[in-house]
Amino acid sequence: LVPQGPSMDASKKVDLKIIIIGALGVGKTSLLHQYVHKTFYEDYRTTLGASILTKVVAVDNTPLKLQIWDTGGQERFRSMVSTFYKGSDGCMLAFDVTDRESFESLDNWRDDFLEKVIPREQDFPMVVLGNKIDICDRQVPKEIASAWCKEKDIPYFEVSAKNNINVAEAFETLAKQALTTYKGIFESYLTDSIKLTPNDKPKRSCC
Repeated sequence: LVPQGPSMDASKKVDLKIIIIGALGVGKTSLLHQYVHKTFYEDYRTTLGASILTKVVAVDNTPLKLQIWDTGGQERFRSMVSTFYKGSDGCMLAFDVTDRESFESLDNWRDDFLEKVIPREQDFPMVVLGNKIDICDRQVPKEIASAWCKEKDIPYFEVSAKNNINVAEAFETLAKQALTTYKGIFESYLTDSIKLTPNDKPKRSCC
């Protein structure tokens, strides 16, 4: 439960920006539509730049408005996509378990993201999604993906946008991480503000 107090009022909605990144064709748009609209979006048009969907959820009794940015995965749009990283509170890295190259590119996507969101800490709220587990032609074993995520200390979810497997769980885990980080920054900001007040305050002359 979120502690009640003047520092953070749980009745106030917190706005968090979540961005989903990864190689072309891994199903980022489908994952997003499954989570927000509970429908399987089977449209193969490439996302150019970014599109935004919003969803209001409650995490630990705190109402959150998630602004989720869906980004294009084409290499030639990489520099444009990276301009959307700014101000993100959480990052979702997606790959396709039937496409080895999409998994191997995760390092580049993660490094590019962390480089652009400096001065944020390395343990930035992040989850990895291995999508399309409903398809038999698997190229990335679960053990390999799990090991990569464990080494980087990132939660890993095997998901299917088509069959709605683990999609909500993945987004909610990231939302919780992002909220925890947001509250930590909020509290430290308050603490720093208090420290800035002069110590030699004049003594009160009366009660």
